Amino acid sequence: MSDLKNLLLHRNGFVATIQLNRPQVLNALNMELMDELIALFDSLDKDASVRCIVLTGNEKAFAAGADIKEMANATAVEMLARDQFSKWDRIRKVKKPIIAAVSGFALGGGCELMMHCDIVIASDTAKIGQPEINIGVMPGAGGTQRMTRAVGKVLAMELVLTGRFLTAEEALQAGLINKVVPVEFYLEEAQKLAKEISNRPPVAVRLAKEAVLKSFDTTMEIGLEFERKNFYLLFSSEDMREGMAAFIEKRKPEWKGK
Repeated sequence: MSDLKNLLLHRNGFVATIQLNRPQVLNALNMELMDELIALFDSLDKDASVRCIVLTGNEKAFAAGADIKEMANATAVEMLARDQFSKWDRIRKVKKPIIAAVSGFALGGGCELMMHCDIVIASDTAKIGQPEINIGVMPGAGGTQRMTRAVGKVLAMELVLTGRFLTAEEALQAGLINKVVPVEFYLEEAQKLAKEISNRPPVAVRLAKEAVLKSFDTTMEIGLEFERKNFYLLFSSEDMREGMAAFIEKRKPEWKGK
């Protein structure tokens, strides 16, 4: 996509890196940016040359929240008609792994966007939270639900009701992110992990991601059944034959994504 106004796209091997690019407003998520981002995710998800996606901002901000100017004068009926958060469901349905590389502020919608990703690498300067309460509203793009599932009721309640920010180390201890690294290495570390994942069999990666996400919206019994069917389904893939043959023959497998 060559007509991006609010994003930058970089490719390296099987890894695509999307950079939010509104630095003058700390990467605030306006509707134009979100439309571009969702369209780009759709495009990369269909691109066989991409196996893993990194989503990042800059050192000062992953994204400092939604663009308040777009909402300040809206009525409830206008917000209902706009239905801006329903588009975010398409991010949740991206089949390829998404790694967030977070530095600086990841607040409000920025935190919610981070939580839509599958893995999070953060710099030691990261500040993460849901401060919507401070402007008279509350999270609307999944913050109350994803935060609670990630860190538990009592901490989620504190963050949502007070607007307090978590430091990177606090977020790590709470289980909200995977790893904290010095600020100069956060993007490099995320891309390194993306490269590692992109060197795994793509069909198995896709079905494994599906199975992990399934655990959040179903019972254990149904989740186990879903996992089992995905496991069996992989026995129809060429990569499964190649992987097991390579293991037996003590050589490196060559994945085709079929």
